[in-house]
Amino acid sequence: MTVSTLTEQVARQAFLAKAASRRLALLSAEDKKRILEEMAAAIEAAAQDILFRNEIDVEAAQQSGLSESLINRLVLTEDSIKSMAQGVREIARQSDPVGETLESWTRPSGIRIDKIRVPLGVIAMIYESRPNVTVDAAALCLKSGNAVLLRGGSEAINSNRALVSAISKALHSAGLPAGRQVLEGSVQFLEDTNRESIMELVRLNQLVDLVIARGSEEMINHVMKNATVPVLGHGKGVCHVYVDDEADLSMAEKIAFNAKVQRPGVCNAMETLLVHKHAAQAFLPKMAQLYEAAKVEIRGDQGTREVIASVLPATEEDWRTEYLDLIVSIRVVDSLDQAIEHINRYGSGHSDAIVTENPQHAARFLKEVDSAAVFHNASTRLHDGSVFGLGAEIGISTRKFHARGTMGARELTTTKYVVHGTGQIRE
Repeated sequence: MTVSTLTEQVARQAFLAKAASRRLALLSAEDKKRILEEMAAAIEAAAQDILFRNEIDVEAAQQSGLSESLINRLVLTEDSIKSMAQGVREIARQSDPVGETLESWTRPSGIRIDKIRVPLGVIAMIYESRPNVTVDAAALCLKSGNAVLLRGGSEAINSNRALVSAISKALHSAGLPAGRQVLEGSVQFLEDTNRESIMELVRLNQLVDLVIARGSEEMINHVMKNATVPVLGHGKGVCHVYVDDEADLSMAEKIAFNAKVQRPGVCNAMETLLVHKHAAQAFLPKMAQLYEAAKVEIRGDQGTREVIASVLPATEEDWRTEYLDLIVSIRVVDSLDQAIEHINRYGSGHSDAIVTENPQHAARFLKEVDSAAVFHNASTRLHDGSVFGLGAEIGISTRKFHARGTMGARELTTTKYVVHGTGQIRE
């Protein structure tokens, strides 16, 4: 496809999305619920075709040498398809964020001001590897009254096509009083997977209201550097667990193991384990045995290697690295202050946890660690839209504008002032 043809195609799809966004903003809560229920049923009905297409992607990824942890992100199963459909149904049952009155007040002049939630408009979703993002993004955007342009990666092209096909069938079969044309253009898939299509998309500031980027740090930085549309990056997760000197070590073992091993290739997996020097001798040998049994490569600082001689030496770069793999860096710290300083210096502001039985230590950690989600006696793996009760997430933002942390339907809205008067004018 030539650049001019590509530009025309992307612009045409964005134009359709813009028109659809105005219609979607007017849908009732009941209409949106019906659409989402149809979507869940359509995904389940198409399960075998989706799995077949996914097998093609997985085989191609294996032949291309994609890492095991990244392939793990790509793989779909019958259970994961059921989970996707269940997530859509949970979103359908949630209260509608659109039209919610956040504040209301009356001024001395007599005007009444309401601050209400409204959709953002058109959201461009740029993502890699994970086919489930296709469903999560479509469902959350529809729930919040937004049109969405889906641009997945080449490694999941067949899976994404099958999922969008199922979603499209649901949109056409949803019985809306206003007719099927209401949903035309509301969920669209950009077939072109070349980088040029991303560049075209992120510069359509007259048609696209927000870009959400999920994927490699390189891809996100490239989008942010070149976009004229506001970008919300699903940032990398250099996540930490800190084991305090007053931790329940049995609990700490369970949390540190889960945070690293349960799914190492995801953004909320722990990459660095911090251990107080007074807990190191009792905690680290058993933790090392658990990691070694799970084939986790351990890289440690001098304090760690004094306790576990077999670990590899950690470098300065390790403290900044999102491994997305069965690798963990461990540092022994002198104090809670040093743990907090390490996280705020090297972390990515994503998800960080403290394991402690000391409520004062926990309170300080939760207040002073500057991350999107902080946990006390719980795994960083819990930072997730479905776990938080949002049904799904469109991403986990490490930015501070306009949303931070796991993003559900409410985070895909903005606000609008509605002012009622009785003839007031500005003197």
